Amino acid sequence: MIRHVLPPTSEQLDAARRVIADHLVPTPTVTIYLRDRPVLVKLENLQITGAFKIRGALAAVDAARRDDATGAVITSSAGNHGLGIAHASSLLGVTATVVIPANASAAKVKKLRHYDIELIQFGRSYDDAQRHALELAVQRSIRYISPFNDTNVIAGQATVFDEMLLQAPELEHIAVSVGGGGLIAGVLVSREEHGRSDIRVTGVQPVESSAMYHVLRGVAMDEVVHHPTIADGLAGGGDEGSVTNELIARHGVSLVLVPEIEIRRAVREAAETNGLILEGSAAASYAAITGDLINDTMSRVGFVATGRNISHELLIELLQEPLG
Repeated sequence: MIRHVLPPTSEQLDAARRVIADHLVPTPTVTIYLRDRPVLVKLENLQITGAFKIRGALAAVDAARRDDATGAVITSSAGNHGLGIAHASSLLGVTATVVIPANASAAKVKKLRHYDIELIQFGRSYDDAQRHALELAVQRSIRYISPFNDTNVIAGQATVFDEMLLQAPELEHIAVSVGGGGLIAGVLVSREEHGRSDIRVTGVQPVESSAMYHVLRGVAMDEVVHHPTIADGLAGGGDEGSVTNELIARHGVSLVLVPEIEIRRAVREAAETNGLILEGSAAASYAAITGDLINDTMSRVGFVATGRNISHELLIELLQEPLG
C-alpha cells in the first residue's frame, strides 16, 4: 500500500521545534579524530532514549494529540523509533502501541519493556512489523506513525540539522545513515529552509540491506534482497512511494554502501579511539568516513552519531574482534 505523505510545512517545522525545545536538551556537536582526520559529530547517542528518533516521535505524537486529545497512536519500529514513541507518549499522556519484529535488538526490547505501552513482537523483519501495525491501525481506528514516511516525524528529525548548523557553522559535508530515510529527509528539509544548499549531503547504507540505494536506481522495493546486518536500525525496506524517497531523489543525494566488516570495525574503533558507544546504524556513517567512501578530503566533514542502543553481548563480541 502506497501512503502519500507531504514534506513538512514551515508551520509543522516550527511546531516540531517548539515541542522538542520544551522536552529535550540540545545534544552537542564536537570534533573527534577519525584516523587523524578532524570530523564533526552530532552526539545524538546522548539522547534520553539513546537515539535521535525521540525527536520525530515527539513531533508526531504532539501533532496527534493536538488533533485528538483523547486519541491513541500505533507504530512499527526496528527499536529506536518505538523507544521514541514510548517516551514521547509518556511525556504527552498519549496511549501508544509499538510493534517490533520478534528478532528485534535485545537491548532495545529491554528498554521498551520499561514503558507503559502495548508492546507487540510480530514477524521476522521490520516489513512484517509494519504490515501488522497498519492492519491494527485500521482495525482500531487509530493513527499510525511511520518511523520515516510521516510529515511530522521528518519535521522532528530536521531539528538535528537545525542544531548542528548553530553549533558547527563550519560544516561543509554531512554523512547520514539511511534506513527508511526519515533523518536524511529532515536534514534536506532543514538545509533547504536555512538556504544552505552549499553543504553536501551523502547517504550511507549497509551493503547487506540497502533498499533506498536500489530503489533510487529503479528496483522495486519488494525485489530488494536483505541480509542480516548489525546496523539493525537501517535494515529492511522502506515504503514504496515514500516522501523520503522523493526528497532524496529531488535533492540529488548520493548514497554509498558500507561493507558489514567495516561497520563492525567502526563500532570497535569508535569505542577504543574516541570513547563513543555506537550501535551499528551510527557506525555505518563512521565507517563511510574512515573507509574513504566520503571522498572529500578538502571539506569539513561531519556525521550524526544516531544511537547507542547496542546489546552488551554484541558490543563485547565486537570489541574482541581484531581491527584488521
